[in-house]
Amino acid sequence: MAKYINIGGKEVGDECPCYIVAEIGINHNGKMENAKLLIDIAVRAGCDAVKFQKRTPELCVPMKQQTQQKDTPWGTMTYLEYRHKVEFGLEEYAEIDRFCKEKNIAWFASCWDEPSVDLLEQFDPPCYKIPSAALTADNLIKHVVSRGQPVILSTGMSTDEEIDRAVDLLDDEKQVICHATSTYPCPLEELNLRMIRTLRDRFDCPIGYSGHEVGLPTTLAAVAMGANLVERHITLDRLMWGTDQAASVEPVGLSSLVRHIRSIEAAMGDGI
Repeated sequence: MAKYINIGGKEVGDECPCYIVAEIGINHNGKMENAKLLIDIAVRAGCDAVKFQKRTPELCVPMKQQTQQKDTPWGTMTYLEYRHKVEFGLEEYAEIDRFCKEKNIAWFASCWDEPSVDLLEQFDPPCYKIPSAALTADNLIKHVVSRGQPVILSTGMSTDEEIDRAVDLLDDEKQVICHATSTYPCPLEELNLRMIRTLRDRFDCPIGYSGHEVGLPTTLAAVAMGANLVERHITLDRLMWGTDQAASVEPVGLSSLVRHIRSIEAAMGDGI
């Protein structure tokens, strides 16, 4: 039986409602107006939280890529300039914090580097997310854990040994481990949903699912298989410019996803 943890006043674990995270990420394309529209969509759908991504571009973009030219909706620019274009800073996150409090929805972010953790700490997030790409970044994980908040760890691209090493760095009383496959969008035959059961058998903590597939049925299957937390990228329109848009759920789909997850929970029964 998985343990329970508390994220912003809501219990996450077996026999609790699935904690549903609407991943905005960088699908706002650097526009606060888009971010607020996506927050409103998550609120109307009944999600528990929205999530963003926070990077310090100079630390996260390899030196050899920083000066590469990239065609963007704002014209041709270096890749480093582009990363700054879609990155929110302190002022924007202060407005996100204010807006989410007004809308009564929790928010947090995936942190890709230590300064990003320090910036977000000012807003007392209910938890932090370690993205799959940072699962082997021991110093970052330790830095996040030192903040004392629950940590959600995604495991895309990782070996069993790498997952074990990362989990050893976490506080086992404040962790959620998410199955993820790091392809955007992910072909159905690569989702490997049975990994949810594998993680449930290996770790005594809530287990989640971070999905990057097209469509809803496989995410619903993840909930039926025991995922205590579900995260899906959301977008205003899958045809918008951006690397994550095609693997995201549009507003109508998000409402359907939340409604179907709650229906599955109501139908599960007690097994007697």
